[in-house]
Amino acid sequence: MKQLSTNDLKNNGDDSEPSRSMAELLLEEGVKKNPGPWREHSYAVARAAEKIARAVNQNCGEEKMNPDLAYVYGLLHDIGRQEGHTYIAHVYDGYHFLMSLGYEKAAQICLTHSFNLKTTEDYIGKIDISDKQMEEIKKLLAAVEYDDYDRLIQLLDATCGADGTLNLEERMGDVKARYGYYPQCKWDKNFELKAYFEKLAGREYYEIISTQ
Repeated sequence: MKQLSTNDLKNNGDDSEPSRSMAELLLEEGVKKNPGPWREHSYAVARAAEKIARAVNQNCGEEKMNPDLAYVYGLLHDIGRQEGHTYIAHVYDGYHFLMSLGYEKAAQICLTHSFNLKTTEDYIGKIDISDKQMEEIKKLLAAVEYDDYDRLIQLLDATCGADGTLNLEERMGDVKARYGYYPQCKWDKNFELKAYFEKLAGREYYEIISTQ
């Protein structure tokens, strides 16, 4: 694969978000910089997001969600991890990387995927950014209006493991075991989101994301 330049990465035409192929290219280039299981996790989230979006549209009888965009947002939500093994810094780095390419909604997903309650207070992991950068994240979050793409990637990020795990409680339990805690309000919100998308799709969550 050729080395991409900034010009290669910017959109041609009027599209404001990356195509599927561009998102895959961005991810693969990012993984070259920092190889790791975040690649498999990103693909798992992307595939599940596409399936949920299609199920929602089928149940509603209209296109409530764009399956291609759901896939793209799932694929790029962790793109900040290309900068190395980081914690909250991957949120900050991913947001600014995609904003620099003009992909505003994809950048927003990088920002929102770790904060299902729209607060940084329940973040699980190290705070490895400056106070100024943290304040920037807080201000950006406060200004964001969550939509179903934000909610879906939050849910799937908490569900899909790099090892093939597709179980919300199991994956949250693993995070709790590794970090020693998992805020109950964050835990409860994920189950609320699961019920929300089951209602939209008219089908059981695991049945949707586990289909081939």
